[in-house]
Amino acid sequence: MNDVKRDPDPVGRFVERFGLLLTDAGMPRMPSRVFAALLVTEGGRGTAAELGRTLSVSPAAISGAVRYLEHVQMVHRARDPGERRDHYEVSEDLWYEVYANRDKQFEQWANLMSDGVDAVGGDSRAGARLDRTRRFFEFLRAELPLLMEKWRAQDGGPGNR
Repeated sequence: MNDVKRDPDPVGRFVERFGLLLTDAGMPRMPSRVFAALLVTEGGRGTAAELGRTLSVSPAAISGAVRYLEHVQMVHRARDPGERRDHYEVSEDLWYEVYANRDKQFEQWANLMSDGVDAVGGDSRAGARLDRTRRFFEFLRAELPLLMEKWRAQDGGPGNR
């Protein structure tokens, strides 16, 4: 997992600090730590056993954490040909992929807000609040592709690093 020799203390402190930041943002603690640990590996990947050793936790704790991270599409599970163990990895374009794939979620939320407006009545304060929320998600859906194009232009596009 650690292809490059580094002083583990600053790396470990970074993993814990970033894990806490993600936890403060609402992500569960163990997935936060696992995600941070994967980010600092040279290859962006590790097995449950490697991650457990890095974080001083059991492979079972890693299993639950990666299930969560897979569900929210922040890591994916892979297995190399001939290998018996899965490894978990982060994409080089992780943040782009996470946000670019939010379109469907924003669409679902906007549609549900429309249902909420119908349920409470469009002429009520609650209906106005729900409609404003719907319009916000529709705004995000319209603007996100443009923002992602700007990022690709600034970053040099996929594979140009």
